[in-house]
Amino acid sequence: MEIKFLLNKKPVSLEAEPSMPLIDLLRSLGMKSVKCGCENTVCGLCTVLLDEVPVLSCSVPAARADGHSVMTLEGLKAEAEEFVGFIADQGADQCGFCNPGYVMNTIALLRENPDPTDEEIREYLAGNLCRCSGYEGQVRGIRNYLNAKKEGRL
Repeated sequence: MEIKFLLNKKPVSLEAEPSMPLIDLLRSLGMKSVKCGCENTVCGLCTVLLDEVPVLSCSVPAARADGHSVMTLEGLKAEAEEFVGFIADQGADQCGFCNPGYVMNTIALLRENPDPTDEEIREYLAGNLCRCSGYEGQVRGIRNYLNAKKEGRL
């Protein structure tokens, strides 16, 4: 099946099996930020934005991307750079494996809700598995980033 979609705002057209997982298609196109951690939708490492909505690309057939827009971390580097240092400052990127999923979900959260409470941050990031940090560092980092924006330090 021919699949046509926008990948990080660039048109892509290719042949792929419709049942192929989107994660496999994206990785074949060089999107290395899209990681496979569990293959059963519990870790959040494969999160991408499909028409601006975070989805787990391991559970989405590649055919669903046809006619749509897919954004990966490779296409959102500038937006991510605004806050990833704040997360790192909290020690929340110890091994770094889970970071792309957290970053993708944080971008989606802040686009939807530019001033979330700590509880809203926790709820939005709940689907991300991190084996190193204990999760609170990510919340502190996002909160520190939001506080810096409010105070005009960014």
